[in-house]
Amino acid sequence: MIPRTLVPFALACAFFLAGCATGPNPRDPYESFNRKVFAFNEGLDKAVLKPVAKGYDKVLPKFVRTGVTNFFNNLGMVVTTFNDAIQLKGEKVPVDIARFATNLTFGIFGLIDVATELRIENRNEDFGQSLGYWGVGSGPYIVLPFFGPSSVRDAPGLAVDFVVSPYYYVLEDEAGIRWGLLAVNIVNTRANLLPAERILDETGVERYAFLRDVYIQRREYLIHDGNPPVSTTGPRPKSLRELEEEDMQDEPASPQEKP
Repeated sequence: MIPRTLVPFALACAFFLAGCATGPNPRDPYESFNRKVFAFNEGLDKAVLKPVAKGYDKVLPKFVRTGVTNFFNNLGMVVTTFNDAIQLKGEKVPVDIARFATNLTFGIFGLIDVATELRIENRNEDFGQSLGYWGVGSGPYIVLPFFGPSSVRDAPGLAVDFVVSPYYYVLEDEAGIRWGLLAVNIVNTRANLLPAERILDETGVERYAFLRDVYIQRREYLIHDGNPPVSTTGPRPKSLRELEEEDMQDEPASPQEKP
């Protein structure tokens, strides 16, 4: 779900990178350029988005933030349904529709995740995954201004998913409301990432390389519906959950826990 005016800029960056000279890392041949864009994104986040997200997280009660997250997640089911149809996953499309309709109708426009309580499967599909499903390779890893990690395959998919999303059609004559909803979605998403970011900071890993490897790993996981092929290039990067568990194991025992 991204602002329409920024899509051409993101795509231009992707096509520009496609013509750049390659570097030593086969997964990240444009690393030098990517790191500059990454530094720009980090600076923008530190100056603007992160402080706003912290204020949002502090001011709003947890149940309100959960409701906002549920609302936008439910809107995302429209994109998932579209891409499941493209991937000819006929058995998944009715489930997607049922989840969206259940939360919209009984969950107060999606604010309450009734579908999960009813054990209706929650899925995530985008056009980049659809291209991967039909055999389009990811191409080089790229970092897009404002949007962050992506690939030559996934970047154009952002535009397709936006055109499919409800943002493109709903409230066409109310631009202020549309941009307001987009802004809330961005801030809410950033606020949801604050706990994971704290774990990442505590581990002391190199942020650029870690986020790149996690992105590549996650995309492979999603495209293969949770069953990615076994890697022949070495061990996969550890997830944030695994790093958190290791960090907890390394913590000294409290006085009550000592023998």
